[in-house]
Amino acid sequence: MGDVDGFYHIPQTAGARLGSQFSAGISTLEPGQSLSAAMGGSGKAQGKGLQVRVQGLDDTQEFYDLEAKAIGQMLLSAVFQRSNLIESDYFGLEFQNVQMNWVWLEPMKLIVKQVRRPMNTLFRLSVKFFPPDPGQLQEEFTRYLFVLQLKRDLMENRLPCTENTAALLISHLIQSEIGDYDDTADREFLKQNKLLPIQDRLQEKIMDLHRKHLGQNPAESDFQILEIARKLEMYGVRFHPAADREGSKINLSVAHMGLQVFQGNTKINTFNWSKIRKLSFKRKRFLIKLHPEVHGPHQDTLEFTMASRDHCKVFWKKCVEHHSFFRLFDQQQPKAKAVFFSRGSSFRYSGRTQKQLMEYMRDSGIRRTPYQSCLELFFIKIFSFAGSSLDSAQSPPFDSKSPLTLSPSTQMSALSLPGRTPSPLQSPILSEVGSPRLGEDEEGRRKRFPTDKAYFIAKEILTTERTYLKDLEVITVWFRSAVIKENAMPEGLMNLLFSNIDPIYEFHRGFLKDIEQRLALWEGRSNAHVKGEYQRIGDVMLSNMCALKEFTSYLQKHDEVLTELEKATKRLKKLETVYKEFELQKVCYLPLNTFLLKPIQRLMHYKLILERLCKHYAPHHRDHSDCKEALKVVAEMAAQLQSSLIRLENFQKLTELQRDLIGIENLTAPGRQFIREGCLYKLTKKGLQQRMFFLFSDMLLYTSKGVTATNQFKVHGQLPLHGMLVEESENEWSVPHCFTIYAAQRTIVVAASSKVEMTKWIEDLNMAIDMAKKSREKSEIVLDPGLCDRSNRSSDEVSLESEDDTHSSRSSLDKQTHHRANTTMHVCWHRNTSVSMSDRSLAVENQLSGYLLRKFKNSNGWQKLWVIFTNFCLFFYKTHQDDFPLASLPLLGYTVSTPAEADSIQKEYVFKLQFKSHVYFFRAESEYTFERWMEVIRSAASATGRLNLLVPREPLQVNGN
Repeated sequence: MGDVDGFYHIPQTAGARLGSQFSAGISTLEPGQSLSAAMGGSGKAQGKGLQVRVQGLDDTQEFYDLEAKAIGQMLLSAVFQRSNLIESDYFGLEFQNVQMNWVWLEPMKLIVKQVRRPMNTLFRLSVKFFPPDPGQLQEEFTRYLFVLQLKRDLMENRLPCTENTAALLISHLIQSEIGDYDDTADREFLKQNKLLPIQDRLQEKIMDLHRKHLGQNPAESDFQILEIARKLEMYGVRFHPAADREGSKINLSVAHMGLQVFQGNTKINTFNWSKIRKLSFKRKRFLIKLHPEVHGPHQDTLEFTMASRDHCKVFWKKCVEHHSFFRLFDQQQPKAKAVFFSRGSSFRYSGRTQKQLMEYMRDSGIRRTPYQSCLELFFIKIFSFAGSSLDSAQSPPFDSKSPLTLSPSTQMSALSLPGRTPSPLQSPILSEVGSPRLGEDEEGRRKRFPTDKAYFIAKEILTTERTYLKDLEVITVWFRSAVIKENAMPEGLMNLLFSNIDPIYEFHRGFLKDIEQRLALWEGRSNAHVKGEYQRIGDVMLSNMCALKEFTSYLQKHDEVLTELEKATKRLKKLETVYKEFELQKVCYLPLNTFLLKPIQRLMHYKLILERLCKHYAPHHRDHSDCKEALKVVAEMAAQLQSSLIRLENFQKLTELQRDLIGIENLTAPGRQFIREGCLYKLTKKGLQQRMFFLFSDMLLYTSKGVTATNQFKVHGQLPLHGMLVEESENEWSVPHCFTIYAAQRTIVVAASSKVEMTKWIEDLNMAIDMAKKSREKSEIVLDPGLCDRSNRSSDEVSLESEDDTHSSRSSLDKQTHHRANTTMHVCWHRNTSVSMSDRSLAVENQLSGYLLRKFKNSNGWQKLWVIFTNFCLFFYKTHQDDFPLASLPLLGYTVSTPAEADSIQKEYVFKLQFKSHVYFFRAESEYTFERWMEVIRSAASATGRLNLLVPREPLQVNGN
C-alpha cells in the first residue's frame, strides 16, 4: 500500500447527483478555505515579490507583479481579469518544467513550489479543456481565443491533418483576418505571416479556397474553423509517451469523453469515463482500472509505463481535471486530511465544471456579444462598464443588484472579487470634476453645467493636465521603480535624471490641484456673486506660468538628460535590458524617451490654449488681461526652448529608429536629421515588393519587415543623397504613382499608394537633396559599405536584385530581443502611408484628452471612455485615473466627418471615424470639445503638414489680441 503515489476514484455520474445542492462555483478556493490560508499563513509577502511573464494566445507578452508567496490562482485571476475573459475555466497557464515538458500551473499551490525560477519562466495562456461542440462556447471572444489556439497548434504541428484540410483552415483564418479575397492582399498576408510549416507549397490552394468565402464575416469564419477542427482526430489532443505491457510505444491522451490511446497519429482505443472505475499511478506505471463488465473479471486493470514518476503524475492530474470539468455537475468536496498519515495525492480540480460555467453564463444574463473587429473586441471586452444610455427615458433605473445594468466584464469582476469595495465605475454617475452625469438629459446638463466657451477651454487645460501628470509619472514613479529594483542605473545618471524631472512633477501636481479647485467653483451652485467671481481661469494660469518660469533651467537640461541616458543604455547592458523591458510594460504606452520631451512640449500646449482664450475674450473682459499676461510669459519660455525642442524631437526619433531597425549602426550621428518614414513598393525581380523607407538629411534607407519574433524592420539598402536624382516614371513602367530614384551606385524604381503620397515623397526627397547639395561642410557621416551596392552597375541601370537577408549581420539579429509594435512605422506599413517629421511636430501641438461617449454597434447605447490623442493615435481608458490604456486606435488613414443621414444618429456633437469597413461614432459634450476633437483628429488622419524641419522655425509671436 505504501507504493501508491496517487489514485482517483471516479465519482458518481451527473445523473446520480441531480439532487445535490448547486454551487455557483465562482471561487476556485476549496469550500471553507480562505485565500490567506491557501497561501500558508497570514498572506503577507515575505521578502522580494515576483514578477512573472505571461504570453497571450496572440503571442504578446505582459508582466505581472505578485507577492512572493502567491499561489497559482492569483496569477490566473490577474491574467483573466486583465483580459476580461469571462469563460475563463476553459483556459489555463502552462510552462515548461525541468524536463522541458509543458505542464499546467496549479491554482492552489504556491508558484515558487511549482516553478524553480518563476521570474525567468515564460507562462503562456492556452486552452486547457476542448469542448466537443464549439456551440457550447457562449462568448464570441472565447471562440476567437480558441481559433488562436488552433492557429498555434497548426504552426507547432500539434494538429496534424491532410493538406486539403490544412489549406481550408488557413483560408478561413485569412478571411477572418483580412476579409474577402484579394490576390495582392492574400499574397502579402501569407508572405508576412507563417501559419503552416508547409505554407509555401499550399499557397495557391489556400488562395483558391479563400476566394470561395466571399461575404463571410469574422465570426462566421471563426465558427467554421472550430467546426472543421473539432472533427479532426487530433483536435485538442496532447500526447504523453508511454509503452504498453508488451513494450510497444504508444501515446496516451485525455479528452472530454475519456482516455485515448494512439500509435503514431492513429487512435487505436478509447476508454470512456463511464468504463473507468479508478485511475492511479505507482512510480512509472500508470494504471486504469475498468468496471468488470468492460473486460471481464480477469482483465480489469490496464497498465502503461511512462518515462518517470513525474510524467505519470502530470498525466494523472490532467485526467483528474478533465473528468471533473466535463463529467461532474459541481466541484468535488475535499476530503478531510488524515491526522496521522496520508496515502496518495490529495490533488483535486478546483475550478468550475463545464456545467456550472454554462449555467452561470445562462443565469447571469450575459448575452452573446456579436463579433467585432480587434478594436471592437477591446471596446466590448475590456472597456465595458456600467454605461447608461443618454436617453434616460429608454434606460432602466439603475439597480446595483441587477445583472442587466452591468456589462459582462463588470459582472465578472464583481463576482470574482468578493469583499472588494464596489467600484465607482459600477455607477452611471461619475462625479469627478468637469464630467457631466451620464444619466442626465440634455436640458438637465445645460442647467447644471456652464455653457460658456471659456469654461470648456479651461476644462481642456484640466483634462490635458491630468494626462500630462500621468505621463510624468511614467518616469518619476514607474521607470524609477524599475531601475532601482534592478540597481541598473549609475548614481550620477540617477541624480541627473530625477533631480531635473522631480521638481517639475511636484510643481504640476500643485498646478493640477489649483485647476481642479477652480473648475469645481466654476461649476458650483453658490450665489451668483460668488459663482461669477470664480468663472475665470486667467489668474490661475498667470500665477502658475510665472512660477513655472523658475523651472526653465531644469527644462534646458533635458537635452543633456536624453543624451546621457542614451549613452548609458549603449554602454551598460543591464540598463539596456531594463530600459527595453520597461518599454514593453503597458504603462509605457509610448517610446520611453518620448516622455522626457513632454515638459517642453507642454509649454507649446499652454501657449495654444491661452491663445484661444485671448481670442475668445473681448478686450474689456476681466479675464482677458490675466490670460494675455500669462500668454506672454509662456510664449517667452517656449521661444527660449524651441531650438532645444526641435533638436530633442529629432534625437528622440533617431534613437527610436536605432532600436527598431536591424542592420544599421550609428543612426544618431551628429548632424543627421529625420525627414520622413513610410511604405513604398519597390520593383524587384519578384515584382513590386512592399518596403519601408526612411529619409534622412544625408541618406535614404529601405527595409523589409522581419520574420523574427521581434517583428522589427531589417535594412536592405542605404542610398546617399549626394548626387541623387528623383523623377516620375509612371509612363516608362506603366505602374501608377511610380517614380525612379537615381543614386550614385544604384537606381531603384518605387511606387506609392496614391498620387498624394508620391508627391510628398518626391517633394521631401528633392528638398533633402537640395539641402545636402548646398551644405558647405562635407558630411562626417560615413555610410556603411556593407549596405551599399557591391556591384559595378552603372547609375542608370535599374536595380532588380532579389533581396535576401545577407545584408544584415547575425550579431544584429541576435542582440535585438525587444521591440514595441505600436510605433508609427508599423502603422505606416499596414496602412500604406507615410509620416514626416513636420507631421509629427504638428501632432505634438494637437494633443488632446477628455471623456467621450462611444456608440455601441447595433445599439442605441453609449459608453463613456477617457480618451487621449497623441502620436497619431487614440488611447482608450476606463477613467482618467487608470495607469495604462487598454486599447488604442491609430488614426493614419482614417477619415473624420459628421454622421450621414443613413447612420440614423439623432444626437448633437457626434463625429464619425472610418477606415474602409471600420466605423466608430463618438460624442463630445459640447460644441467646443466637438470642434477640438474634429480638429486634432483631422490633423492626424490627413497628416499633411509641410513644415520644413531642416531650417529653424519662425520665432514665436505673442498673439494676445
